[in-house]
Amino acid sequence: MGAAIADYYNLHKAGRLRVFSSLFDEDEIPVKDLFRGLKQMPVIEQTALQMAEGKILDVGAGSGCHSLALQEMNKEVCAIDISALSVEVMKKRGVKDARLVNLFDATFHEQFDTILLLMNGSGIIGKIENLPIFFQTMKRLLRPGGCILMDSSDLRYLFEEEDGSYVIDLAGDYYGEIDFQMQYKDIKGDTFDWLYIDFQTLSLYASEFGFQTELIKEGKHYDYLAKLTI
Repeated sequence: MGAAIADYYNLHKAGRLRVFSSLFDEDEIPVKDLFRGLKQMPVIEQTALQMAEGKILDVGAGSGCHSLALQEMNKEVCAIDISALSVEVMKKRGVKDARLVNLFDATFHEQFDTILLLMNGSGIIGKIENLPIFFQTMKRLLRPGGCILMDSSDLRYLFEEEDGSYVIDLAGDYYGEIDFQMQYKDIKGDTFDWLYIDFQTLSLYASEFGFQTELIKEGKHYDYLAKLTI
């Protein structure tokens, strides 16, 4: 993704950013969508940016579109990403505080009032079994009274029958655990885990770690924005 972002910024065009999964047919991410402005963003993302307060952490910031929108609102934001190319582009685009940081790096110790995880931001958790380390990390990075604003999707619609019922294997892995791999030109990334989590499951796990969960907004296709506070 970083290579695609760099090409689009430097050349004003990019090739196909292909997405593979063992569960889905090949897909494609339109690279120009990663550079959208506030007005082009889904209502869920616009709502999260408007709600973000204080010192904000933009996780998996990509091209920096959310951070730039926040800066235009005169808000303080730190943008982090694990792609060096993405961080370089963010800096060139004017993101004031863009860093090459992994959210789960134990040496990352700053504290924030709002942590943003957008564009199916729950994906960074990877698997249900990683929720404990995720919430421990959030507690380390959040100031007292701080909050997480995170969007996700409930993939139950993939298992819907014609009569409206759902057929899900409860004995198997959680149905929102997906594996992905991306390819841009001849650059093929490693396979990675991505978690789509339904609101009820998120709330259940969050409460175990002392977080209160509020459903802020629901989208048109099983997607939602959640606010989690300590």
